[in-house]
Amino acid sequence: MPSPNTAADAGGSKYIEANAENRYEVTRADLPLHCPMDSMTLWNSHPRVYLPIEDTGRAKCPYCGAEYVLRD
Repeated sequence: MPSPNTAADAGGSKYIEANAENRYEVTRADLPLHCPMDSMTLWNSHPRVYLPIEDTGRAKCPYCGAEYVLRD
């Protein structure tokens, strides 16, 4: 399985660009929530940080400012 951590793999359509959007909708299947998410390329992103979203339904990444909203 290719690693999303390398620049060579970042161009694949399997991953979305990290920090490309300001707002992401997530589901309970995405928990525990962390930024960047597993579906994001990692080679151009910040270190992974876990975000507490369960209580309020919203969380904001302290590194990139991305806002996450829990849909369900």
